[in-house]
Amino acid sequence: MRFALDGKPLDEPKTGVGHYTFELARSLALIAPSDEFTLVAPKSETNSTDADYRDRANNLHERRVRPGWLNWRWWSVGLPLYLRWHPFDLFHGTNYDIPLWNSRPTVVTVHDLSLLLHADMHESDLVRRGRRRLPWMLRTATMIVTPTEAVKRELSEHLRVAPDKVAVTPEAPRSIFKKVELAETIETGKRLGITDDFILFVGTIEPRKNLIRLVQAWEEILQTTDRSPQLVIAGKMGWLNDELMAMVRRSSFRNRICFTGYLEDTDLRALYSSCSVFVYPSLYEGFGLPTLEAMACGAAVVTSRIPAIVETVGSAASFVNPTDINELAAAIVKLLRDKQARETLSRLGQEHARQFTWERTARATMEVYQHALKTWNNKRIA
Repeated sequence: MRFALDGKPLDEPKTGVGHYTFELARSLALIAPSDEFTLVAPKSETNSTDADYRDRANNLHERRVRPGWLNWRWWSVGLPLYLRWHPFDLFHGTNYDIPLWNSRPTVVTVHDLSLLLHADMHESDLVRRGRRRLPWMLRTATMIVTPTEAVKRELSEHLRVAPDKVAVTPEAPRSIFKKVELAETIETGKRLGITDDFILFVGTIEPRKNLIRLVQAWEEILQTTDRSPQLVIAGKMGWLNDELMAMVRRSSFRNRICFTGYLEDTDLRALYSSCSVFVYPSLYEGFGLPTLEAMACGAAVVTSRIPAIVETVGSAASFVNPTDINELAAAIVKLLRDKQARETLSRLGQEHARQFTWERTARATMEVYQHALKTWNNKRIA
């Protein structure tokens, strides 16, 4: 069988969807060596070359379509024509989009419904595009994939998608994320200007990550306790962050806040392994992968009591109401002061994270492909 996957999420330095696309494609190729998998995307100036991609399996390919008229309106014209000229058995849109017209079965991954349910936390043009296109994609796709049951329920509740059309395939930490000794983290800390005692957040800096309240909780800790941890925020700058950055500039403790920018996995692993507490106070998530990455590296995790994250981390984290600054600060302080509690969460987190692997995700996704092919063929016969 020949499967095509959306390669556009690999255009930029990889974040959540890019990692999902790459790890899924690589793992699919490994578990199904007799099948062919191709990442398809238009060629552009932003295309990046990953060193790990060069170590791909022989049945995993990348096809970058040359610039020209074929790339004009990629989803409505370019990609459908490419798929027509290069026959595949199924196309998987790994980031909400599938071809607007197509003669083959399709699978689309819906990571979350943030654009619809929290429109005020996104740029207006993306919200308009999402509201216009997503319902069409969901109707057109043969099968839909979500990372959690929580997102599946949201699809049914808000967009009236039939539950039997949606399959849940949890994501996983990348294999590089495992606990390393503190001695191995020293160089990273020195290079980034990070002290020994620090609270860590990892993720794209955007409103739904709730960083304003995290900064407020951290300031409360510095003002009301004898603890003085540094706050480290690791991730690329996203959107609508003027209020956050203005607040940081006004803070009396601004010299204790470190924005690292986008980091490679080796640096992230070092920070996960050496932080005093990992805090992920997001207001909304479809999965919450950084919590599992942190757990895999032995970090004690404080995170939001919201459906998708509770589903993802089970009982291996300390949960808080993400809108309650006092509760967030208290949960962090408790772990900072209680070494035994940190060690317990570290152990539970590592055990929990080991249950998630990209091989498991790939096998579940392959089952979705087979079901989509069967559904498509049955409709054609009928």
